[in-house]
Amino acid sequence: MKIQLLSLLFLFGAQGFAQNLLELSNLNDFKPQIGNWKVVGEVQVNPAIDVHDMQNHEQETKSKKRRRRRKEVEERPKAVAYKSGTGILLNMNDSEKKDRLETRWKHGDIKLDMEVMIPKGSNSGIYLQGRYELQLKDSWGVIHPKVSDMGGIHNNWETDPDKIFRGIPPLHNACKAPGLWQKLNIHFQAPKFNDKGEKMANARFVSVVLNGVVIHTNVEVPQYTGSPIEKNEVSEGPLVIQGDHGPVAFRNIKYQLLEPSDVSMSAISYKTYKGEFKGLEELQDADVVTEGQTQFIDVNLTGEEDNYGISFSGTLNIPEEGLYHLSLGYTGGVAFYMDSVSVLQKNAADRQEMLDTTLTLSQGEHDFVLNNIKSAGWRAPRLGLTVGTASTYPSTFHTYDSYPPAINTVSPIFVQPNTEPRCLRAFVSFGGDGKRLSHTIGVGTPEGVNYIYDLGSGNLVGLWRGDFVDATPMWHERGDGSFKPRGAVQWTFLNQPIAQLSDAKALFPETGHAPEFISKGYVIDETTRLPVFKQVYRGVDIENRIEPNSTNTHVVREVRFSETGVQNWYFKLASGIIQQRPDGSYAINGEYYIKLLTDQVPVMREVDGETELVIAVDGSLVKYELIW
Repeated sequence: MKIQLLSLLFLFGAQGFAQNLLELSNLNDFKPQIGNWKVVGEVQVNPAIDVHDMQNHEQETKSKKRRRRRKEVEERPKAVAYKSGTGILLNMNDSEKKDRLETRWKHGDIKLDMEVMIPKGSNSGIYLQGRYELQLKDSWGVIHPKVSDMGGIHNNWETDPDKIFRGIPPLHNACKAPGLWQKLNIHFQAPKFNDKGEKMANARFVSVVLNGVVIHTNVEVPQYTGSPIEKNEVSEGPLVIQGDHGPVAFRNIKYQLLEPSDVSMSAISYKTYKGEFKGLEELQDADVVTEGQTQFIDVNLTGEEDNYGISFSGTLNIPEEGLYHLSLGYTGGVAFYMDSVSVLQKNAADRQEMLDTTLTLSQGEHDFVLNNIKSAGWRAPRLGLTVGTASTYPSTFHTYDSYPPAINTVSPIFVQPNTEPRCLRAFVSFGGDGKRLSHTIGVGTPEGVNYIYDLGSGNLVGLWRGDFVDATPMWHERGDGSFKPRGAVQWTFLNQPIAQLSDAKALFPETGHAPEFISKGYVIDETTRLPVFKQVYRGVDIENRIEPNSTNTHVVREVRFSETGVQNWYFKLASGIIQQRPDGSYAINGEYYIKLLTDQVPVMREVDGETELVIAVDGSLVKYELIW
């Protein structure tokens, strides 16, 4: 048998191949530098301290030590602290040590994933090929981001009109608060040159995604940006990280080098059929309507919109043995065979989806057969096949019209606050694809600070900044009752956060499992125009207010009780991996902060394999910030 089906974890987009991982157990992947870069095991950032203030203080301290060596100099809290170990790449530059970090390997087209942590006021940059800078900066709270803000493609400072590049700002500010881990995904295409060295295509950021938000899509960069390693453009260059503007940390750096694919198809023939086929096996006894040779897979060879069948056969030419990823898009039903082995199949007549698989293929020729039927008048004919490897772009073997890019034929229905907040009831799947919550309400503000509140549990379950929601899934035709937040949602935790517990290890009740908890809906505050959520628990009235803070960077939650002196009541603030920060806040999963504004003292407890941050409540005010 020439092929072997594999079950692989799809780690990177449609291609489904694992990336190269920089293990960060040492700095062997990088060229030598002066010492500001190091590998560590843990980094803690004090989000209240600006790195520039800290650096100024350190300079003053050095000066004072020189003048008064025998006198103690005041010690201040540090903006960045770290512990020894491996797995995290950290830059701690100063006035004397401020080298860039440059990989020993070079790249052309590349897909790059990483997580980055930026202290307050800090600044760095990722230089693709050492020449095209994607800005890394603490831009938390910036309303209108510029090219110099987080995710901007930086300008240069050339004066020659042919070399000036003004930069490209990000589409959105998706930057998180300082000291939190932020996810960055980059797909970069290098400039292309002919045999004479003449540039035929500009460098291009195919896509850049920050914290789940697309901030660049298919933008060209016609010149190098500011401070490149060389003022020229090349087909390959190193990955470079700026090291002279401030502390910055990285982890989980993965990359995938991409080249054109040499996979090809030849001797493609086709046969078309007419009929209301219900299963692929019906093609065996069907009469052939037309047949012939073709250069590409093209479902339009049937000449029909519906009730058709088509079969392609030919040879797939594999240049070298290795792993190959096949993606097959279709409407109706489909079957793909290689060397008489079933590779992909969905025996139906009315489906519309993409099937993927990964194979080990030997070098040489492989016979294939591709069958497709469709009896679904409400779907357009579509059939497309791509084949690629871990290090190549997928080769496309269909015509554009046979499988055109997906186009939304429905005008989106956006809901956006104007001068006042907006509230919208909907179904919501926690985490985007998790437990479906049936009694949730989305709240959007004109300032762009939005959240999802679960009326069933009295819990704040998700927050995001930017535009409010896409209500198309809810209101188009019959709808499904849900909306899509138009930003990267920071999810918190599920179930009821307020409960009377029998002991310190008892579980908080699941939503709907505490009959003493009754939701009373909400009223609109006349001043803020925001909802005030109301519940009754064990005869005590509870009010929840969730409002943007004064600078519109995060929210403040305030919980009031109608009675004091309640016994054995607890309030769950967060759940997950919890670390206390030097400023008194708590980092939750490295994704957001909780900072208590009242006098209760939080306690971390381990319950049912989960760490929870809880406070004892007696009916007094609970007030805290949720910062992301």
